Amino acid sequence: MNTSEWIGRKVAGWLPTGKREGEGHAPTADGKPDGRASKPAAAKEATVRSSRERLNATLRQKEEALSPRVLRRTLTELQAIVDPSVSEVEGGKRARGVAQWYALATPEQRQDCWLLMSEQFAPDASKVKAAREQYEASVGTPDEGVAEIRLRKALVSPRTRLLQRFAVFPEGMRFLVDLRQELMPALKSNKRLLALEAELENLFTTWFDVAFLELRRISWDSPASLVEKLIKYEAVHDIKSWGDVKNRLDSDRRCYGFFHPRLPDEPLIFVEVAFMDEIAASISPLLDESAEAVDLSRASTAIFYSISNTQQGLKGVSFGDSLIKRVVETLRADFPKLKTFATLSPIPGFRAWLNKNAERMLEDTPEKMRTQLGRAVGFEPATAGHVLSALDQVPTLPERSALRQWLLACAAHYLGKELSEERPADPVARFHLGNGARVEQINWAADLSSKGIKQSFGLMVNYLYDLRKLDRHRQGLVQRKIPVSDRVKDLYF
Repeated sequence: MNTSEWIGRKVAGWLPTGKREGEGHAPTADGKPDGRASKPAAAKEATVRSSRERLNATLRQKEEALSPRVLRRTLTELQAIVDPSVSEVEGGKRARGVAQWYALATPEQRQDCWLLMSEQFAPDASKVKAAREQYEASVGTPDEGVAEIRLRKALVSPRTRLLQRFAVFPEGMRFLVDLRQELMPALKSNKRLLALEAELENLFTTWFDVAFLELRRISWDSPASLVEKLIKYEAVHDIKSWGDVKNRLDSDRRCYGFFHPRLPDEPLIFVEVAFMDEIAASISPLLDESAEAVDLSRASTAIFYSISNTQQGLKGVSFGDSLIKRVVETLRADFPKLKTFATLSPIPGFRAWLNKNAERMLEDTPEKMRTQLGRAVGFEPATAGHVLSALDQVPTLPERSALRQWLLACAAHYLGKELSEERPADPVARFHLGNGARVEQINWAADLSSKGIKQSFGLMVNYLYDLRKLDRHRQGLVQRKIPVSDRVKDLYF
């Protein structure tokens, strides 16, 4: 039996009997089953004692999964992982043993482990204070650089070392990404966990830097396990069948993903690309399995119609910008005739935004159009409620309909003018505009699926990636100026 197996078996023995993964309920302090349904991992913050208080206690409180005795033993095992006298390899073996225990733990017991990691492996406050005072006193002197180095070292927490050693064993990166995914929903109700989550995000930002990622094409000839993950993680347009996924991976399409060497079979993010001779105005032709194959030698336009992040545990780690840039470079090398690179994107926040802001938009509507809206909905003057109810018939509205023109104007305002915390209000718009794209074209009845109607009344938008203007667009966005085409500006009230 190796070190990690021994530690895993030993620590697993400390789990309270009666509730391990998929078994029964967690016991109470007297060792009897609780008898209630398992509560969410994030207990109310008001009932959570700090790990320091619990480590010094004798008995656990009702909401606590691990007793003080087991908590102290678990802390000892975590401290053994970062023991400076052991090698990286041995530390990784010990971390693997704790990870094996963690796999058997309940959500409540895992939260206890998070609390230990977050609170018991912080930087030494006295060393940080002394280093900061020394640095402040040395500013402007020849010793400033040395003092800065000491302060940096003092700020490095044992928690960093602990997480680094979990990343040593082969499944360690998968373990940490999954841990953060499970941890994040608990942050709102337990702020004691914020330090651990921030440490993980900081490490992931370095470990998953695009310099360490590999761009790979995913095709119908890729391993079946990889194609299945594409189906699983597709977040924009659900893949409904094997015929659907074959169409998206066919010879006249392209799909690319970023991969990390420690997660070699998991795409971190992937983009699906269609080739056309013009900017796409509807998603239906792109998803039509019976459509004729495109002649790639004549295609002039690449349409990015689906971009999906796959790892919730990597939220906040941005590599979408680099993915699009790398894909554009690859496509230009393979297909020199490609001149236009654009998306066909959903507008996921539009309908919810309009439901809240319809009255404000009506106030901004010119009097003539308001009169036309009143006639269209049968109530004069038209109220927000009347207009929103009438929008249920969106797919059948004729081109000259006042309701249709009003809705397009609202969408143009939402995408081109509406800001939230000084950023574009729509989440997909934030992504593409942050990458330097511009709002190019708003498309009517472009996605009439139930999801498309629910999100944006069936509207979709093209973001254009003009490679010569990406930096200019980013600079404008910093100044709260959203780049939009003249075609979109013409839709404004």
